[in-house]
Amino acid sequence: MFDIGFWELAIIAVVALLVVGPERMPALARTAGKWFGKISRFISSVKSDIDRELKAEEMKKMMKKHASVEGLHDIIEETQADMKEVRDATEEMVTATNEVAQEAEESSPPMETTDLSTEKPSERYSSDDEHHS
Repeated sequence: MFDIGFWELAIIAVVALLVVGPERMPALARTAGKWFGKISRFISSVKSDIDRELKAEEMKKMMKKHASVEGLHDIIEETQADMKEVRDATEEMVTATNEVAQEAEESSPPMETTDLSTEKPSERYSSDDEHHS
């Protein structure tokens, strides 16, 4: 706490002994020791209070950060669940479409293929088509 060495303490003790006298020196030493102990305890309690406040502030910051991360975590989980639903629905639709296409393929007779490139555009349409246009 203080930068006082052995020789400084010895000089202070000799001066105190000369000023106070040998009769009152033990009482003065006890009183000085009590005050030094009180000051020392006060300083350590102030340090511990400051440390506690700093830790409490750190905890508040961490909790605030964790709360924002927690909200983000919920959003991510919700998005993943939605993506899974979309993926499942897409797979169901693909499966259903494939089944319908396969049924249509199996139930329809084979179609004749004609080469449309050799026909004139006017030959492609039948008379029924002209009535509908």
